[in-house]
Amino acid sequence: MSQQYQIYGMGNALVDYEIETDREELASLSIEKGVMTLIEVERQDQLFESVGRRSHARACGGSAANTIIGAQTLGSKCFYSCKVANDETGEFYRDDLISHGVDTNLQNEDLPQGLTGKCLVFITPDADRTMNTFLGITGDIDFSQINQKALAESEYLYVEGYLAGSPTALNAAVETMKTARQLGVKTAFSLSDPNMVKFCREGLQAIIGEGVDLLFCNYDEATEYSQTTNLNDAIKVLSNIAKTLVVTLGPDGAVIVNAEGRIDIKGHVVKAIDTNGAGDLFAGSFIHALTQGYKLQQCGEIASFASAQLVTQFGPRLVPQKIKLVKEFIERLSKD
Repeated sequence: MSQQYQIYGMGNALVDYEIETDREELASLSIEKGVMTLIEVERQDQLFESVGRRSHARACGGSAANTIIGAQTLGSKCFYSCKVANDETGEFYRDDLISHGVDTNLQNEDLPQGLTGKCLVFITPDADRTMNTFLGITGDIDFSQINQKALAESEYLYVEGYLAGSPTALNAAVETMKTARQLGVKTAFSLSDPNMVKFCREGLQAIIGEGVDLLFCNYDEATEYSQTTNLNDAIKVLSNIAKTLVVTLGPDGAVIVNAEGRIDIKGHVVKAIDTNGAGDLFAGSFIHALTQGYKLQQCGEIASFASAQLVTQFGPRLVPQKIKLVKEFIERLSKD
């Protein structure tokens, strides 16, 4: 029986503000480059005062939200559970998410008092993204935000590793993973960020639990989590906790590993200007293709192409012209 949803996502709800900057400015602001750092609202207000006026158009974000919206854009039907407050930022988040066609718990909930989370995404000339995040109310997401009926009617549950940054969110993620397994829903997980792996390892391990069907990570996350210094050794460790492991390698493509062997996916030569959301879209387009019946090699090729298109523009969403290119790429693959 076909499921109502291809992917049920769970993650932080953060409104993203992208700001173009350089290494010197990051250093002057005491911001660690290339990773996600959790900050308090006072610190974020200070940064907004310094650089916020230069931000691009804001977008509803959070890693898993980017993944879910990416899959929805390509044709999957998705549900996303998250938590925002009843402030202007939260209302923007809810409306922006729904405008992409994603079903969500926010449609049927009265938004609670509090502050909605925000993420300042600093983009440097090397296309790297550096994130300073105030979680706000998203750190309080709990199992009550999960629509168990929608989860039961989903093919995959996708959870982001960033949830390990809050005790309440961590417990909710663990419970949701457990529930998905009981319901026979396949599980997909992303390690999300090297700093999350470094500082929240036990939380990530708790979410992974007995193992997941699909694990996404990049090279730095893979080696940090496995406590190894090279890709091959990392693969040996991570393959023990995932039926299918996907390690993204930036412009060098990706590696897919399961019980049947290893598949190397080629990268695409493009002029990258912003890598924010590239890994998220890789995961979203990969799972989208997987639920459409494509082979793992094809899923990797689709995901690699889609994420390569994203890094050529600012923002975590493919613009309409790029969506068209990705869909044409998928159509060509389906004819081969």
